[in-house]
Amino acid sequence: MNEQMSIIGDSLIRPVLRFFKTQNTGSKLLLAATITALFLANSPWAEHYFQIWSVPISIAVGDMSLSGSLQHWINDGLMVIFFLVIGLEIKREVLVGELAGWQKASLPLIAAIGGMLIPAFIYYIVNAGGPGAPGWGIPMATDIAFSLGCLMILGDRIPTSLKVFLLAMAIVDDLGAIIVIAVFYTSEIVMPYLLLTVVVTAALIALNIFKVRKLSPYLILGMILWIVVENSGIHATLAGVLLAMTIPARSVYKPEEFFEEAERIIGNFPLQNEDFYIMCVDQEQRNALKSIESAVGKLDTPLQRLEDKLHPISAMFIIPLFAFANAGVNFGQDAVQLIIESKVTLGIILGLLLGKQAGIMLFSFAAVKAGLASLPQGVNWKGIYGLSCLAGIGFTMSLFITNLSFTSLELIQEAKIGIMTASLLAAIIGTIVMGKLFSRNNEE
Repeated sequence: MNEQMSIIGDSLIRPVLRFFKTQNTGSKLLLAATITALFLANSPWAEHYFQIWSVPISIAVGDMSLSGSLQHWINDGLMVIFFLVIGLEIKREVLVGELAGWQKASLPLIAAIGGMLIPAFIYYIVNAGGPGAPGWGIPMATDIAFSLGCLMILGDRIPTSLKVFLLAMAIVDDLGAIIVIAVFYTSEIVMPYLLLTVVVTAALIALNIFKVRKLSPYLILGMILWIVVENSGIHATLAGVLLAMTIPARSVYKPEEFFEEAERIIGNFPLQNEDFYIMCVDQEQRNALKSIESAVGKLDTPLQRLEDKLHPISAMFIIPLFAFANAGVNFGQDAVQLIIESKVTLGIILGLLLGKQAGIMLFSFAAVKAGLASLPQGVNWKGIYGLSCLAGIGFTMSLFITNLSFTSLELIQEAKIGIMTASLLAAIIGTIVMGKLFSRNNEE
């Protein structure tokens, strides 16, 4: 029994450690893509860099066709997978992770809410009544890849509990951004397609209710869901979140049932094929292998299988590609002037740098003092402050919301300069603060 509990405990910890490892690799690729985009946007090849993203691409089946620029296919197509992964992470964390139950979820939840509201409020005050007012959602987001990447730079000096707290807070932050996009950044609704969205979502829920465990039916309906959402006026990436919420997340077997079934199959595994040296061709042996595969499938969940497959693709391909397509900002000679004079740029910088720190610290302190939450084991107020500095790295989701907020290229340029400036400063300040805090703790 102790051995079984040890295996079960490892199975809960291993996904988090694997997430950190993948996210660390992804953050390096994201950084490389960002630097490359900035270099090209400010180089003699800048015109070619910007032109490539406007190349039109169309997909037609019979009389139905979808068309858009290369950048549109990345932002509204591939990013659906990114949002699907976020949805899977949120569902997993709510069921069995750091957001499972009020005791675990309370502080990351409240801290994230503060870290969204105060930056949005600061931005709105700076831009109230102006053309930049719709961009209030831009400084609300925290980039998981870059913020965790900064912690990984510091190595084992940073406690795992603090990394997990940042992960939980950033996931709540992503959920908040998804809600903001769905409610406030949706264009005019097309009712026939919205009704089709409801029908397809209901079909996905029915698959879950009837305990369909294969992923293929969900993915086929997910593709249909993306098409109808794309045409409904709701942003297409939300199809990924809707799909994630319907993926089965519970095991059929309990761990002890799996052990018993696996032991029975292995104990009865036929060994009469003594000439086996290339492949298993004995039908009885093949049936036994299929039984083992079926038993594993009843312990593993479709949600975990899909997340394991898609998370590396999202972290190491889709997000770096999105950054490469969207992070290119031509700073030019007026960049410093924009930082000083542009209300959009100023609002984003103040929101991400000051708003994140103030919101996370004030809401966390108030929650603990009011008895609504408590500091997790191994996490202190110095660590929370260091994380609040790193939370000012808005990058991926901030760039995404920028494209939804503005149609003016000038405002998009101003917003991107604000995001880049604030994220760079937050990364530097947060890494220095965390490094000093935990090097001092080690010395003591």
